[in-house]
Amino acid sequence: MQQLIHRIWYHNHWAKWLFLPLSGLFGVVSMLRRLMFSLGIQHATTLPVPVIVVGNITAGGSGKTPTVIYLIELLRQQGYTPGVISRGYGVEIQGCIAVNVGAKAIDVGDEPAMIVARTQVPMVVGAKRVDAANMLLANNDVDVIISDDGLQHYALARDIEIALVDGERRYGNQCLIPAGPLREGLWRLKSVDFIINNGGPAQQNEVLMSLTPGPLVQVSQSDSEPLPIAQDVVAMAAIGNPQRFFNTLTQLGYNLANTVEFTDHQAFSATELHRLSGEHPLVMTEKDAVKCRDFAESHWWYLPVNAKLTPEFDHALLSQLQQVAQTKKGLSHGI
Repeated sequence: MQQLIHRIWYHNHWAKWLFLPLSGLFGVVSMLRRLMFSLGIQHATTLPVPVIVVGNITAGGSGKTPTVIYLIELLRQQGYTPGVISRGYGVEIQGCIAVNVGAKAIDVGDEPAMIVARTQVPMVVGAKRVDAANMLLANNDVDVIISDDGLQHYALARDIEIALVDGERRYGNQCLIPAGPLREGLWRLKSVDFIINNGGPAQQNEVLMSLTPGPLVQVSQSDSEPLPIAQDVVAMAAIGNPQRFFNTLTQLGYNLANTVEFTDHQAFSATELHRLSGEHPLVMTEKDAVKCRDFAESHWWYLPVNAKLTPEFDHALLSQLQQVAQTKKGLSHGI
């Protein structure tokens, strides 16, 4: 099914015409939602600290999680104490949950588990991001909130919007869901503060981001020796663009004996992955690895990647953030 959707969205498959009426309905519902907020029928909640939303206008992955991790590290270097909120896709969450180090992906979602494992940042997941943000502020001394996804979650007022785009696939056939990958029309990009292009080539109004891979890490032992290059491996991925991951492994010098694509956020079983790997080393993404820590075998590995952005982006973001922080600090003191 995922391969069929990929052909419809990104290779102009004729089946898109069957879904266009539903896309029209999706567009109407989306427009009415936005209209409710613009007319004041529904009100967005403004928080006392700056809010940075990292999202996209397409369904599927485009590099949001590496970008969030990059922002956490950048803000810490500048003296900020960031916290993160997320929906926790792929799991059913009642209310809000604090994501602690070692949290299981089955409880909080794979991306939140990965973000906290990598950064130990204060983080809360919940279906309603306003509630998650309030819980984060109530229990942690944070001075800026990063929302992992949520560009279309208008109930939460935001101060800076960052939209990610996959540099290879871009916006596909430019149709709304389900005929295409768009959550909102391309017009939405005119109102965001930054458009980050993951992988390039970047257009004039886009900031180029590259993902730099590190050495493979054993899933069951983070301080293991890296897996040697130039051997046969089985590669698997449950992310938005698995082919990018497979291409990276090939570029690093690994021979892919088999590649397997899973649905984004899919849960795994020990039996399923044992059968898949066989005698070959099994290589997966870092996001998938957090779902396998409890039953990982010694020949399972993951590939960590780090986002790299431009100094110009860092300067522009920090300058805008400083202005927002000063304004909100002034308002909190009654100025």
